[in-house]
Amino acid sequence: MLRPRWFAIGQALPPRLRLTLTLLSFLLPVAAWGLVSYVPWIWHPFVRVESAGDVTWFKPGLLVERSVFAEENLKILAAGGHAADGSRANPVFLPAPHEVGRAFWTAFHAKPQLRGDLWLHESLWVSIRTIFWGFAISSLIGVPLGILCGAYAPISRLAEPMIDFVRYMPSPAFGALAVAVLGIFDAPKIAVIVIGTFFQQVLIIANTVRRHDPALVEAAQTLGARPWQLLRRVIVPSCIVDLYNDQRILLGWAWTYLIVAEVVGVSSGITFFINQQAKYRNFDNVYAAIIIIGVIGLATDQVLAFIGQRIFAWKNPRPSRIRSFFARLFARRPVVMLVEQTTPPTNPA
Repeated sequence: MLRPRWFAIGQALPPRLRLTLTLLSFLLPVAAWGLVSYVPWIWHPFVRVESAGDVTWFKPGLLVERSVFAEENLKILAAGGHAADGSRANPVFLPAPHEVGRAFWTAFHAKPQLRGDLWLHESLWVSIRTIFWGFAISSLIGVPLGILCGAYAPISRLAEPMIDFVRYMPSPAFGALAVAVLGIFDAPKIAVIVIGTFFQQVLIIANTVRRHDPALVEAAQTLGARPWQLLRRVIVPSCIVDLYNDQRILLGWAWTYLIVAEVVGVSSGITFFINQQAKYRNFDNVYAAIIIIGVIGLATDQVLAFIGQRIFAWKNPRPSRIRSFFARLFARRPVVMLVEQTTPPTNPA
């Protein structure tokens, strides 16, 4: 039996090989991180002082550059003193994997160091709430406008030139204006995410709608479909899967604006937690918080992918209540067929 070609264009991989490669995509970066952290001769540009010897400014646990450590020891040995002792180590901003793993537990159970600071789970909830409202507002306006721009040329020519112009403006540049108009709390942060995703969303949705099959539109027009029925019953259902996948991608785009959005006005959310932990030099907590953002984003995307498989019948043939609801939604009113009525001939009396 011939083995499948890995790089054959358009050929699907076997399930076991696909799972193996998926696991390797996560394990290989972790393995590289572990090598840099645990193997001294790969990098380790610092020395962690274990015994200060006669070096007055050395203290146990202090991280010193290797060149400085060697230079100080040479001075002490030349003066007849006792040299310091230490082991090679990485900078404090690169903790080992086990330290970050331990921080996952301690970050959720360690009490905030300052009164009024939020726990990690509270900071995460603030960030998730900001992402939800920002992307919901953006989608509420951007998706219908994008569909209209993709379906109707006059609306596209009226809206897209200005949208294409504004999308090159970085959304953080509107932060100061958003604070002046909306205050210093959550509203300007949501506004930054809306600005960062709305204009891109309209253009991406419009481009997806333009890729609909014109043969379907011609067939519906032949059957007498009205313009609104063409949009609701033909164009949108024909590209609904691509629209759904566009939204999944754009949701990830919204997460990339979170860090910038949360420093607008009063710092809050996971960004405030990361900045505070960096000030305290608890970089294991910083890495843990960053990884948590990735885990939440990936989990959200996988949940949306599962829901998409359950909604669209041609993607997943199993019965689904969600799919049945959407099927009833789009099939509520049949397309009106205009058939020419002909009067049967009457026999003369």
